[in-house]
Amino acid sequence: MIRTVTPNPAVDVTYTLPSVRLGEVNRVREVAEAAGGKGVNVARVLAKLGRPVTVTGFLGGATGERLSALLATTDGVAQEWLEVAAETRRTTTVVDTHGATVLNEPGPRLAEDAWVALADHLASLVRAGDVVVVAGSTPPGTGADELPRLLRRLHESGARTVVDTSGPGLLAAAAAGAHLLKPNHHELLEATGATDVRTGAELLLGHGAGGVAVSSGEEGMLLVLPDPAGARVWRARPAEVLSGNPTGAGDAAVAALADALAAGTPDAPLRQQLPDRLPDVVALSGSAVLAPLAGDVDLPAYQRMRAAVTVEELHAAR
Repeated sequence: MIRTVTPNPAVDVTYTLPSVRLGEVNRVREVAEAAGGKGVNVARVLAKLGRPVTVTGFLGGATGERLSALLATTDGVAQEWLEVAAETRRTTTVVDTHGATVLNEPGPRLAEDAWVALADHLASLVRAGDVVVVAGSTPPGTGADELPRLLRRLHESGARTVVDTSGPGLLAAAAAGAHLLKPNHHELLEATGATDVRTGAELLLGHGAGGVAVSSGEEGMLLVLPDPAGARVWRARPAEVLSGNPTGAGDAAVAALADALAAGTPDAPLRQQLPDRLPDVVALSGSAVLAPLAGDVDLPAYQRMRAAVTVEELHAAR
């Protein structure tokens, strides 16, 4: 079973209008709402692939009820939210002919024991061998120890963890022994201070991560895994440059990585599970660029692009 954890979910509201005029009255042409947050997006992609998935995280207030109702329309996604008193946030995207402007609310401040309650909640759900994706931002006021503590609790339950986060949380997740980290190349270099992606990924391995998959847009993905003789590195590249909405590309990549782990033997090394699945990861990520909203993918494009992805194992020399 794959489970996703979204600590700071949101109802995504998109306003579409011909043009935005600051300081004036603007008439919106279309309004769209969707359940959002990176873990939610991952779950929606998995459901579109036909994989059963369960979502959890903090959810509260009328906005939380609205998010749950929106997500209930997605077949294959089960909901096991931890209800909190604080109101779930909203994100607002204003789209006109010049592009998109995104307004992200920070999210609610939670009670002091909220993360302990979430860890207990997950421990009651997770079974040995499950794949648990922890993705996205954390609510304001979250302590530096909360994410590592949650990951360690998941590992005690026998779960394998995939973490998509940024900043100090990336280093903390590595130190907590996350099985797989999925930053993009900007997040990786910022968090590690490295000057190149491969070095940054190897630094995360040194901190304790089981593996690192780094997305780099049209350059594809770099997979860095530990090996007794030193890190092994694979590069997967798409065959074409795509134009569209890249917002959900990283979430689709995480979905494909989680799917690869769920299909493999729980105790098998990652080098036996992930390199052969890199075409799926890169193609599914690309297919998300062609979809209108994060959490959606273009399945015919995914099938077409998968066969054209090239994968090579890189030598030690940089």
